[in-house]
Amino acid sequence: MKTFKGRVLAAGSITAEAVVSHQGVNSLATFQGSVLKGSKTVIASDQNNPDIFQKDITGKALCLPVTIGSTTGGLVIQTVCSMKINPSAFLFSEHIDSLAASGIVLARVWENSPVIAIDQLGKEFLETVKTGDQLKIDEDGTVTIL
Repeated sequence: MKTFKGRVLAAGSITAEAVVSHQGVNSLATFQGSVLKGSKTVIASDQNNPDIFQKDITGKALCLPVTIGSTTGGLVIQTVCSMKINPSAFLFSEHIDSLAASGIVLARVWENSPVIAIDQLGKEFLETVKTGDQLKIDEDGTVTIL
């Protein structure tokens, strides 16, 4: 077991499977295919991100450095949360970016989404966690790889 401590942006406590991206996640490219189809799950559709492409990320702990891409990123995150097909947690190794932050705040306030967001987990976090690892996420921003 290895433990990391980050800054809590949207609190919650869960155990979830990790899906890891070592590069910035383009929110629009990742979620749009599932949103446009009205899918019951998100299968990551960003072919430029081999770490997560074609992986089911619904209900998972998405581990990433930051989100990148279009200014629609926040709206896309809010939309997947409103459809209840979102990752259960966004775990950022770096500072959260403004687009992801806006989407998560909108989802929590307008959609009453339980989505969790923790940032500043550090470079070592992203180097250590692997897709498929079970993560225990605590309200105080502690993330433990089980």
